[in-house]
Amino acid sequence: MSAREHRFVATLTWTGAPLVVSPDGPRATYDGYSRECRVEMPGKPPLIASAAEAFRGDPKLYNPEDMLVAALSACHALSYLAECARVGIGVVSYRDEAEGVMAIQDKKMRFVSVLLKPEVVIADAALIEKAKALHAAAHDGCFIANSVNFPVTHAATVKAATLTA
Repeated sequence: MSAREHRFVATLTWTGAPLVVSPDGPRATYDGYSRECRVEMPGKPPLIASAAEAFRGDPKLYNPEDMLVAALSACHALSYLAECARVGIGVVSYRDEAEGVMAIQDKKMRFVSVLLKPEVVIADAALIEKAKALHAAAHDGCFIANSVNFPVTHAATVKAATLTA
């Protein structure tokens, strides 16, 4: 594998099959089958997921829509932290309350936008404007945002840490 190509592997196993399969069992109707599945990646703990509650899934479990929004948020955060580290900006904390919107577009339900709302605290107040500007570079470098066909925008705030004695 070249440095320009990276592979990621996941195994998904649907865990909702009933012990006894019958024509009128839980898998026979849209309302009746389980949406639960197990996602495994080499060397990592398994993730139990489901459909979103709107699609009859378990609201206590992660769903693909949650994970896509989380992936976009995490990718932007990691790209941003890398940009800050490259220019010597000390990030004290980073928090994002990302929100994805799905709607029917072109007769298909799909994501139409994701808004990232990072709240960043940096060590040096003199670097606030520079730190704000790095969100654009982070967006350009975000692998996940570069892979989706809907807008991923950000409304970032950056402030300096308050010194305490």
